[in-house]
Formats: sequence, structure tokens, C-alpha cells
Amino acid sequence: MVTKYEKKHTCPTDFKPVRRRQATSWVVGECVKRKLINPGRVYRPRDVMDDMKRKFGVDISYSVAWRGRECYLHMLMATNLGSVVNLEVSDGNKFQYLFIAFAASIHGFSYCRPVISIDATHLKGNINNAVQEVFPQAFHGICMYHLLNNLKTKFRNKTKELEQHYIQTAKTYNLQDFHVLFYTLCSEVPGVKEYLEAVGLDRWTRSHAPSRRYNIMTTNISESLNAVLVKVRELPITAFVNEIWLLCQKWFHERRTKAAGCTTMMSKVVETKLEERKDCVQAMGVICADQYTFDVVDGDRNYCVDMALWTCTCRKFQLDQLPCDHVLAVVRKTPYQAYDLCSLYYTREFWHETYRGVISPIPHISSWTIPQQISEFELQPPDVRTVAGRRRKRRLPSIGEELPTPKCSRCMERGHNRATCQNPIALHPADKAECLGSNLPTRQPTHPSDQQSMQQL
Repeated sequence: MVTKYEKKHTCPTDFKPVRRRQATSWVVGECVKRKLINPGRVYRPRDVMDDMKRKFGVDISYSVAWRGRECYLHMLMATNLGSVVNLEVSDGNKFQYLFIAFAASIHGFSYCRPVISIDATHLKGNINNAVQEVFPQAFHGICMYHLLNNLKTKFRNKTKELEQHYIQTAKTYNLQDFHVLFYTLCSEVPGVKEYLEAVGLDRWTRSHAPSRRYNIMTTNISESLNAVLVKVRELPITAFVNEIWLLCQKWFHERRTKAAGCTTMMSKVVETKLEERKDCVQAMGVICADQYTFDVVDGDRNYCVDMALWTCTCRKFQLDQLPCDHVLAVVRKTPYQAYDLCSLYYTREFWHETYRGVISPIPHISSWTIPQQISEFELQPPDVRTVAGRRRKRRLPSIGEELPTPKCSRCMERGHNRATCQNPIALHPADKAECLGSNLPTRQPTHPSDQQSMQQL
């Protein structure tokens, strides 16, 4: 018990006590958590160390800013049962990478169309080998948009003809139509035939793909996710994971609510597409060959529809798993129902099941129950090689990708902003009149009130 306090220090100035004022990771987190509300703000572990020293006079090590992540991951799995978390560390318990799959996402994956979009911008290693190991029967396609940018760069003189014919060739379903469009493309752009055949026709065309790509011909879904995480990516790992957590919570809730409000058999997008196709079948003729086979006359072309095999010679029916115009023409003349010919992936039930899972929030750190072996584990920061110069924050653009250029609000030209603008600006007409003075003609009054004022003067 302390009974008396002596303010005068008797210890020599060169004496350094072994026990210093320290702060645990929980205390540090409580002190700086308000500065991490905005995901756009970059708050590095070094900034945490400086703030704790300046405000509280406490020296903390760099590892304190990293410590506690393993406890966070334990609570993630405890709060969301069925989630998969894999934390890889190197020698010395140094962080390497982290994999997280929420239980809600694992459940919803079974009700999505079997197409995976991967953007290799922020990934390392051989992605093809990794995908083949997990999905040995998966087919590797190419984003139609990125390949188009490569073609624009290689064949600069034929950009207009190239883009028009290339998109039609890549999106067509029918093999006969493909040969006609591909011949036209090769005739307009010499040299493109060898280039595209070297890439592989089955990798960028829908008609030659060995498996269904549905209507997913680009990696737009990955690009959209990258755009959302541009600012969040600069946060520390725990804050970065937490922001992704909150985004998934929000997206699952919004889509689950939207799916619950659907009153039609199919999703709203599919219902709209079916209604648009029904308007095109009025002039088509249907000839019945037998119970399942039909000949559909569409203008000057005939298409064979097999209702038993779910096929049409236009190939839209079997590739998209959605009734094409010719199948809807058969439905109009027969007892078949259009909804029975749609894939289950487009139904309201699958839409709702995709987002049925709930991503539960993590409670406050004061209520955490952490096993001893996890709480005693200290995760160290990774070995990072510091390179000279300013750190790059934006990814390198793809070949042919056009990045937005800034527009100056002073001279209205592109390529710079107002702060760096050096272009001369013309004087305003009123300022020019003031500068020229009597050299400009005097304005004659036209309104009666103006004439009266002039007479009084």
C-alpha cells in the first residue's frame, strides 16, 4: 500500500527501468478505432505508433499493430459457423496470406451458374494450375473485352472495323454464323486470323466454347469488385477484412430482401427478357414433325427445335438454358410451358437460396472468448522489401485500356487540373470593356425607361 508520495526523483538520469508503460493491442485498438471509420483513410501501423507516442507517451512495437488478428479470425468462425478461414504464416509466424469463405457464400455458391470470374491483377503465381487442382474439369476462357484491347493495340490502323466485327463474332451462338462473321473480320483486318487462332477460338468465342459461358463473356464482375475495394485495399489487414465483411453483410441483405419481394416464377431480369422475345414470335411459322421435334420458319431461315433434348439449331436454347425465340414460337402453338424450359438457376427459388445465408456481425472485443493457445499466438508482420520511390497505388492498366484523364475547370482542357494549369485565359467581356474604356462604342438605350434616364442625365 502506498502511504506517501515523494515527488522528488532520486534515480540517476542514466537509469532505465525494465518495466515501461505499455499498451496492449486491445487498448491501442480502442484508442485508434475512431480513425478507421472512413475506409478511404490510410492509417498504417507506423501512424498508430506515432499517435500513441504523441498522445499518451507510450512506446509500442510494430508487432502490436498486427497482434490480435488471429483472435479476430477465431471470432469470425465462431460467429459464422461453417465459414472457412485459412491463415498461412512463414517461419517465425510471419504473415503470408489469408483466405476467407463465409458460410453464407459457400451455401449460395451451389445456386449460382457454374462460371467463375477471376481477375489476375492482384494475384500471384500460376492461376491456371490452382484452378485445375480445385476444378479439374473447368474450362479456361478469356475476357472478350481484354482481348479486344490487345487487338486494338496490335492492329491500330483497323480499329473501327475490328471492334464492330470482333464483338459480333465473339458473341454469336451459331457455328455457321461464326464462319461468315469470322471470314468478314479476317478480310477487313489482315493478320488477325493468325493471331486469334493462336489464342484459341474456343477461349474467346461463345460458339466454340466446350462448356456453357451463358451470357458471361467478360470479367466485369471482378472489375466492379476491384473498383469498390480501391480505397479499402490500403487499410491494415484486419480493417480490410472488416470492410469486406460489412460489404458482404450489406449486399446479402439487399439482395435477399429484393429476392423475397419477387412475385414471379423467374427473376425480374429473365421475365423481362422472355417478354421481349415473345413479341418477336408472332410472324414465325411452326411445323410439327412429331411430338418433340418442330420446324420453325423465321423469315428466310428454318430452325429445328427438339423439346426432348432442349436444343435449337440457333444454339441459344442449349447454351443459355433459356428459351430462345424459336422455342417460344413452339410454346405458343403447343401445350408446353415456357417456365418449364428455363434452367433452375433463373428461378425465384434459386435467387432466394443464393442469398438466404446471413453474415452475422462480430460482437465487441470486450465480450470475446478466446482459447488460450490462440491468445498466446503472436502473428508477426510479413517481410516487405522496400523499393525506392513513391509506392504505386493504382494498378498497371491493361493493353489498350483507356484511363480517364483529368479535366481542368479553368481552361476546360484535359490532361491537367486547375492547380497546374498554365494556359492563358481570355478576359471576360465586362473586364475587357473596362480595360478598353472609350475605345468601345457606347450602348444606345432601347427601352423607354433607359431613354428617360438618359434625358435626366
